[in-house]
Order: sequence, then C-alpha cells, then structure tokens
Amino acid sequence: MAKITDLQIDVIERNPGSVKVQDNRMDLGGEVVQGVLRIKTEEGMEGNAFIGEQGTSSHNQIKLIVSTLKPILIGRETSQREWLWSQLELITGLGQPINAAWAPVDVALWDLAGKQAGLSIAEMLGICKYEIPLYATYPPRHKSSEGFVDEAKQLKDEGFQAYKIHPGNMNVRETNKAITRIREEVGDTFTLMLDRNHGYTLEQALKVGKALDANDYYWFEDPVNVNDYRSIRKLSNSLITPINMSDSATFLFRQSSHFIAENLVRMIRGTSRKLGITGLKKLCSMAEGFGLNCEIGLAGNSLMNAANLHVIMSVSNCTFFEYWRPETLHQWGVVNEISIKSNGKLSAPSEPGLGIILDEDWIQHHRIDTI
Repeated sequence: MAKITDLQIDVIERNPGSVKVQDNRMDLGGEVVQGVLRIKTEEGMEGNAFIGEQGTSSHNQIKLIVSTLKPILIGRETSQREWLWSQLELITGLGQPINAAWAPVDVALWDLAGKQAGLSIAEMLGICKYEIPLYATYPPRHKSSEGFVDEAKQLKDEGFQAYKIHPGNMNVRETNKAITRIREEVGDTFTLMLDRNHGYTLEQALKVGKALDANDYYWFEDPVNVNDYRSIRKLSNSLITPINMSDSATFLFRQSSHFIAENLVRMIRGTSRKLGITGLKKLCSMAEGFGLNCEIGLAGNSLMNAANLHVIMSVSNCTFFEYWRPETLHQWGVVNEISIKSNGKLSAPSEPGLGIILDEDWIQHHRIDTI
C-alpha cells in the first residue's frame, strides 16, 4: 500500500440559483463556497470527494479538514480508513464537529482504494444488486396543498414512481389535505413518503400520521425533534406508517444504535454525508441485523451522492435512492453525472473507485483558492 503524501483542497465558488424554503431554515442556493478534495499518494494516484452540501457553503468543513485531519493523514497508509474511523470520538472530544469534515475524507480514501485495486467501490464492498429505484423530492417550496399536488403530478408525468413530500411549515389541516389529494392524483401503485424535518409537536405528528396511515404512505420521516424519545416511541406504537429517523446532523452511528436497541423506530436513516462510506456500510449492516431498512438520504453533491449509490448496491436493506430537485443544488463539477436509466432506476458507475470523472475545466473556472 502507498502512503499519503498530500491533501489538497480546491476552494470553488458557484451559484446554483436560489430556492426559497418554506420552513424555519435558511433559503438554499445563491453564492456558495465549496471544495474539491484531493488526497494524493507517493505513487502519483489521487482520491477525490467534494465538500459541501447542496446550496450551502462549507467553510467550516474545509477549515477542519486542513487544520485537524490533514496533519493526521500525511505519511499514513492509504488503507487506514478503519483506524481513522476509530479515532473520531477522540478527535470529537476536543469539541469539534468533526463528522461533516471526516466524511468526505473517508469517501476520498475509498475512491483512492478503488483506483488502486482497479475496482468500483461497490465491487470492493460486495455487490448485492445492480440497480435501485429512486424517489424524487424537493425542498419545502409551497404554502398550500395545491403546490404539492401539482409537484406530484409533474413528477409522475416525468416518469417518477415515488415522491417524498417536504411540507415545511404548512399547517396540519392543509398538510393532511395534500396527503389525501396527492394519493388520489398519483394512484395506489405510486410510493409516497413525508418528511417534516423535526417540525411537529407530538399532537400534530399524530394527526398527520393518521392521514398517512389512511393513504398508505411508505414512511413518516423526522416528524419531531430527534431527542424527543417519548414522542418518537408514542408515534411508532400508535401509527401504521413506519417512523424513519433521522437526517439530523447529530444523528450518527451511536445514536442510531440507541434507537435500534430501544426499538424506537422501524426504519433508520443514513448518508455518506455524515457517515462516510465506512460508517454508512456499518449502519446498514447493524440495521440489517435487526431486520430494519436503512434508507439512505441525499449526500449533497455529485461525488458524495455517488458514494451513497455504491453503498446501496452493496446492501439488501435499502429500497430507494433519494433524488433531489432542482439538481443544480447538488450536481456540479463532474463530466459523467449519475443519470436515470430508461427503466427509471439508477446503477452505480462501474469504473474504479467512485467511477466519476472530475470536470477539471469547470473546477479551474470556479476555483478561487487552493489550500
């Protein structure tokens, strides 16, 4: 195995447009600063990942990678991904939110390992399947049920077979109207989910959950605060629709293990954005041992989304790939973006590593610094 000789980040600035979000979060898009991570070896090979989630800036992640992780990695063997995973709690003990910075480093190391071996990451993890259905979703953009019904109709007309609703801060009555009208519009064979991004009280979540039950929704994602164990347990015990937790930034591997051990949910959420490939594969395996699905959520950029896809191909307990619209928020800087096949499904790239080719001309045009 070769040793790591350098870690370099091309800092890029881009403008994916702006999406107004109808909840308590900031709008997405506008001018954002993100990064292209390059881990280089003594044999002249390079592993890559992108730093930056959707249309948000990534100054903190870039700073942490350079100040904290780069000194640890230089001179180490490229294969020491598990060693780095084992050090995360020690690093986090210094009070730094390290996972968002470590995750792209882990993905870049896997990309490098695949290139060294001449295998795709899915092949290195172990192939379980060769394609995956996807569901489309948008940020919460609408104030009334009509907007979500139109969104569902548009997606069905485009050929999608599944849709996750982000109702944002729309009131419960209007949300329940949307839940019912969308089911009527798309029919019984279309898969539907709903994600409130932790915004409901228990009472609100129960009302929405009963509407989901009545309309055969596949899951109810992050209905309440991730730390509200009492409400989560009540919802899981009261509703037919499975509770699926959590896309919260602080919901990591050990938090997931607690939820599974306490039988709080019937589905678990994960993504390479927080867990890298190393942690996400572990989470899927842990969930599988308890008979649970690990449904993998958007990773936020083209290379991290590809990392998700490789893990999905290596596990049996993930049923969908999350496909965000508009694509401009999270697709950038590559030549061969993953694309939907004619049968409406996705397959992972078969080339070595992530199998994604950087668009070096685009990166050069958008680069504002190299550190």
